[in-house]
Amino acid sequence: MAMDAHEIETLIKASFPDAEVTIRDLAGDGDHYAAHVLAREFKGKSRVQQHQMVYAALEGRMGGVLHALALTTAAKD
Repeated sequence: MAMDAHEIETLIKASFPDAEVTIRDLAGDGDHYAAHVLAREFKGKSRVQQHQMVYAALEGRMGGVLHALALTTAAKD
């Protein structure tokens, strides 16, 4: 069972409403995506903490329905 890019973006934006989110399907199979997330909530957080916050926003789908996510994050001013 695959996820579509819109569903990933919706989950992330539910946790970070003002975030800028860009999702790319890397393999065209609905299982391998790249996501770039800019969010104010990341300010003062390490990259690991930022990534953990995004994984939490995905509500347990990472590693299951969503097989692979190449994630980049940054704090938004």
